[in-house]
Amino acid sequence: MTAINKNNKAPATGNTKSKRKLEEKLKNLPSLPGVYQFKDSKGKVIYIGKAKNLKNRVKQYFHSKPGYRKLDVMISKIDDIELITTDTEVEALLLELNMIQKLKPRYNINLKDDKSYPYIVITKEPYPRVFPTRNKFSDGSRYFGPYTDVKTMRFALKTIREIFMIRSCDYNITAESIVKKKYKLCLDYQIEKCEGPCEGLVSKKDYNEMIDEVAKLLNGKTATLIKELSEKMDSYSSQMLFEKAGKLRDKTSALSVYSSRQKMVDEEMIDKDIFAIEKEDNDGCGMILKIRDGKVIGKTHYYFSNVLEKPNEELLEKLITNYYTKTEFIPEQIHLESEVESLSALKKWLSERRGKKVEFVIPKIGEKAKLVNMVKKNAKLMLGELKLTKLKREFIAPSVDALKRDLRLSKLLRKIECFDISHIQGTDTVASLVSFYDGKPRKSEYRKYKLQRVLNDVGQPDDFLAMREVIHRRYKRIIEEKKSLPDLIVIDGGKGQLSSAVKVLEDIGIKTFNDGQNIIGLAKKLEEVYLPGDSDPQTIPKTSSGLKLLQRIRDEAHRFAITFHRSLRDKRTLTTELGEIVGIGEKTARKLLTTFGSVEIIREKLKTDIEQIEKVVSRKVIKNLKEHFDID
Repeated sequence: MTAINKNNKAPATGNTKSKRKLEEKLKNLPSLPGVYQFKDSKGKVIYIGKAKNLKNRVKQYFHSKPGYRKLDVMISKIDDIELITTDTEVEALLLELNMIQKLKPRYNINLKDDKSYPYIVITKEPYPRVFPTRNKFSDGSRYFGPYTDVKTMRFALKTIREIFMIRSCDYNITAESIVKKKYKLCLDYQIEKCEGPCEGLVSKKDYNEMIDEVAKLLNGKTATLIKELSEKMDSYSSQMLFEKAGKLRDKTSALSVYSSRQKMVDEEMIDKDIFAIEKEDNDGCGMILKIRDGKVIGKTHYYFSNVLEKPNEELLEKLITNYYTKTEFIPEQIHLESEVESLSALKKWLSERRGKKVEFVIPKIGEKAKLVNMVKKNAKLMLGELKLTKLKREFIAPSVDALKRDLRLSKLLRKIECFDISHIQGTDTVASLVSFYDGKPRKSEYRKYKLQRVLNDVGQPDDFLAMREVIHRRYKRIIEEKKSLPDLIVIDGGKGQLSSAVKVLEDIGIKTFNDGQNIIGLAKKLEEVYLPGDSDPQTIPKTSSGLKLLQRIRDEAHRFAITFHRSLRDKRTLTTELGEIVGIGEKTARKLLTTFGSVEIIREKLKTDIEQIEKVVSRKVIKNLKEHFDID
């Protein structure tokens, strides 16, 4: 491959110099296959495409009449073009796929990453293992899948383990380990689930012949496998090797039962994959039906996003390219619902991978067309499931909507943060922050604070000072880290505590009035809600689900603060107890408690496991501990 026009970052869109530079590049486009990247004024790649002839393809964007709105917007943002020429159209096809997956440009179709889908792997070992995995490596192992339907994968594995005597251990079995008798037979051998390769009871040749049979089953070649095993069984019978013939008879019977569960859809004994696309709004679904020896062995689906105004043919091409870069088996025929632009390149690429010719079929009538339509209907059903899942995810709890109404606000309060202060007579003062999203707690965003400035001028505990400190610490950091503020801040307290918090927010530059940051005070006694600047509480019905949501959030903040306060108090109490021992200071006491957790455990360790204590403190400290606890 030869790269050209690299690292040419263009000036801002609209700049005359930039326009001239772009026009110059358009005049000098090569008539070669390759990949083109459109960049915006900041140098960011916004679209990646491939072409058999870069000159013809790229110019189309700038000389065509206005069409789709989204395409017009993209073209208006193009400030620079970068090209990578390739030797063949196939190279361009694969390079485009890799670059899109890596850069994820804004205007390209997004195909859901299949890293979450499992495979069945046959490992590259002298005695291979067969197991499910979600990680695919270039290690010489054979991977089958991906399985978008986990039930199908589990059924395949269950069938394999019932029919074939494959080892389930993870031993590194080699000729050397067998000679040295490194591993012993396990229960699987006793119950005839494994032939004992760990002790060399089955030859490497025979074991790997069985593994090849497993691979044929995973590739859907069940009928072919049954035929081959039946011929081998007849050969064993003619040689009067009846035990071997009997084992093959049992295996072919089990395979026939497995095969009978697969639906026969085609009288032609041809391996084929059938592709179809369905899309709606900005989402799409691609479905692949896999037929081997005339029977359906499974189906795979992928979801697309960012498909608005994209033709089905483009989605279909992306689906085919992505699918066959991930799967091992290439069938004899590939059936499509419509033509795709890079058909010749796809045909050449897949034929080279298969080692034999691959035929593309676009059926219009008859049984083959009916199969394509059936696959398309399945794609539509799966797309419907995706839409339903999105609706559930985007569902807003009625209480969130009610709170918006109760507070007379213009937007939903989807993220709410609430603060509470906890202490006993001014000691161990702490604050808690709880976060709720769409009416539900998000505990990963809970925070707890140890507070410093908690006493007023006459030495009395001051909750106002405590609240001001935690509000300042929280939102000063939010501003510094340029993170988004919550939709609502809830202060546990009345209008006095609210006013105190508002003052802190304004001091650090957060506006709270007239469409600024939403903040309220929730008084405990009468469950009254105060807004900044209002002397009277809001009139909210006591039965409102919005008010009940606020109460639940406030109660959760109180619980979280109390829990933290108690843990600190308990640690301080225990530390004080140890600190009263002669020769043990606060630092040593904390070290002991951090290591062992409690005074009782320390006392027990002194009796039964003093070596553990010696790892933490000196012998002199141990002597003082023993004297205090009266231990000999």
